[in-house]
Amino acid sequence: MAAKRILVTGGAGFIGSAVTRHLIAETEHHVLILDKLTYAGNLDSVETVASSPRYRFVQADIVDAPLMQEIITSYRPEVIMHLAAESHVDRSIDGPGAFIETNVVGTYTLLQAALAYWQLLSCVEKEAFRFHHISTDEVFGSLGPEGYFTESTPYDPRSPYSSSKAASDHLVRAWHHTYGLPIVISNCSNNYGPYHFPEKLIPLVILNALEGRPLPVYGDGSNVRDWLYVEDHARALVTIAERGRVGESYNIGGHNEKTNLEVVRAICANLDEIAPDTRIGPRDRLITFVKDRPGHDQRYAIDASKISRELGWIPQDTFETGLAKTVCWYLDNRIWWERIRSGIYRGERLGTAA
Repeated sequence: MAAKRILVTGGAGFIGSAVTRHLIAETEHHVLILDKLTYAGNLDSVETVASSPRYRFVQADIVDAPLMQEIITSYRPEVIMHLAAESHVDRSIDGPGAFIETNVVGTYTLLQAALAYWQLLSCVEKEAFRFHHISTDEVFGSLGPEGYFTESTPYDPRSPYSSSKAASDHLVRAWHHTYGLPIVISNCSNNYGPYHFPEKLIPLVILNALEGRPLPVYGDGSNVRDWLYVEDHARALVTIAERGRVGESYNIGGHNEKTNLEVVRAICANLDEIAPDTRIGPRDRLITFVKDRPGHDQRYAIDASKISRELGWIPQDTFETGLAKTVCWYLDNRIWWERIRSGIYRGERLGTAA
């Protein structure tokens, strides 16, 4: 595929940085990442590709309408991949306002800037342009023990976070149907992998287990998630941005359903094998059941057959291979996470405001 100019919002975040690394390392595309650099944005996560002449960075907030218009007009992207978002359910419980501001107002602001830019393009340029909005499976609500989320599953968000993402999905679709903006949407299952901010389950448990601290498991640990290795997700997102059909949505899943307790025990087993610590002993002894998250969805599971059938994407990593890579990455990159643990976030419980 011919090289394109791609604007990645939230490009210094967990998934955005994986997309950026993939674009620079595996394609010929030019990339401008835009990031506000909040607590979860970290330029260290793109350091391996930052020296590329095809990489650029600008610090900006997507709610700043004049700046969004200026950046888009000057860079002239052929694709906008919109990943900038507040994303942690527990934080949305404690402070929902930031999620409405960034995920809803920010998406609206970006859509307006993209629309104004797109309307001035030539017919050929209009046809080639894409606004790719990256969302979550949490917009679909909670599943029972059977069934899967498909692209036609009705929306039923249960948390301030998932509600804000559902709202942003609806805005993107409305700008397509009302104004003709060529959009594509993707909804993914739970991501994990390198450079994951340690408020989320897998990195938090890895670091706590390394330090011999309690491993918190909400409720009885029976909540089920479908786990997707972040580098598989990055490949899927670039595939959708390049070849996804305008106006369509694509579900991206890892085909790896695990209960939270199974995930925690698998991390313990990995660490006990490759980084045993006689002072700590078997790490599953550190598992501590804590009060459940308010409104905790029981099960998510993605049917990813559409993206496989239409675009040829399938995940390359199983949960076992992806988790092994992830654990090794945290062992090998202490400097990255020790900076976080020393100041920004020390592993405290979030999401108790309700």
